[in-house]
Amino acid sequence: MALSFFRDWSGYRAFRRVPRAERRIVFLAESGQDWHHFEPVVRHLTETLGETILYVSSDPDDAGLHQASPLIRPFCIGTGLWRIWFCQFLDADVLVTQILDFGNLDLKRSVHPVHVVYMFHSLISTHMADYANSFDSYDTILCAGPHQMREIRRREELHQLPAKQLVPHGYGRLEELLANRREAPPVATDADIHVLLAPSWGEETILPVCGDALADVLMAAGFRLTLRPHYQTRWKMPEVIDRIVARHGGNPRFRLVEQMGESDSLYDSHVMITDWSGAGQDYGMGLEKPVLYIDVPPKARNDTWPELGLEPFESYVRARLGALLKPEQLGEAPKLIRELVGDPARFRREVAKLREESVYNLGSSGEAGALAIARIARECRP
Repeated sequence: MALSFFRDWSGYRAFRRVPRAERRIVFLAESGQDWHHFEPVVRHLTETLGETILYVSSDPDDAGLHQASPLIRPFCIGTGLWRIWFCQFLDADVLVTQILDFGNLDLKRSVHPVHVVYMFHSLISTHMADYANSFDSYDTILCAGPHQMREIRRREELHQLPAKQLVPHGYGRLEELLANRREAPPVATDADIHVLLAPSWGEETILPVCGDALADVLMAAGFRLTLRPHYQTRWKMPEVIDRIVARHGGNPRFRLVEQMGESDSLYDSHVMITDWSGAGQDYGMGLEKPVLYIDVPPKARNDTWPELGLEPFESYVRARLGALLKPEQLGEAPKLIRELVGDPARFRREVAKLREESVYNLGSSGEAGALAIARIARECRP
């Protein structure tokens, strides 16, 4: 504890020593996962535009802190007091972050005039899964797709909020998956079908609602099953994971994956089972493989979401990325899975059309985001 406090204090002090003139563009990461989304933009800013980036992270293992480029200056400040002070007293031109509810919770906007840019780390909509005001305090938002832009503008119109800058950005994670995807092994029998169970976390998600029964059905069908729980599930309700492992852990067709960043289960599986997780959208549109959605209640922190009159993207895409199944119909899962994996070529054609309609700047999102951030930084110093 003392060592991490000193490390975070040292990182905070090192940032404070940076001359104000050099604090043009600051990236603030909450965890190492943020680097997956920041990297294409940071690469274009530094390698193509020659910008110097101050990369600040709460996670000492964040890959963004360990880059060889002299144009990426790293600072680790932890998650406690120093991060709170960092945000509240930051004196810089532009702050880019993926931290949601910035300004609403413990991390407040700076007392100085900093232009705050939010970058999405998923394709989900803005108006159901998160609080109604989660996106209100940013100056600019880099939108992954047109649905996010429509939702934000609609809320501004209904509640007479100041119009933010909305940038057609895109979704670099999808581009990464498309570039690295590989064909899953061919399927001849049920024993060849590899099912990836990757639900979101919470009281009304797959594992607490029907996880035991679903795992039993899948294993009884003879499928290979990889359970990839959300890391929050291990923290909040480990018993729902442990029960399934106790029942099936000794079966060679069962595997538990809890390492963050593990990718083999994504690439080697034939179908994903999830609920309202954004991982289903990444899997379906990025790896071009089908998703079976268990129809548990939606994750809705915003009870007033229907007032926008817009269907949330995570609801709209479910039937287009695979199939829906109610928890009381789990016995039908094996039949649906066989149908979903039966015609991969047709699925790829259909998902390509959905991807084209739903995501900005496919293949060039890093450039689009970098150009927008560089422009904002220039405008901050006319």
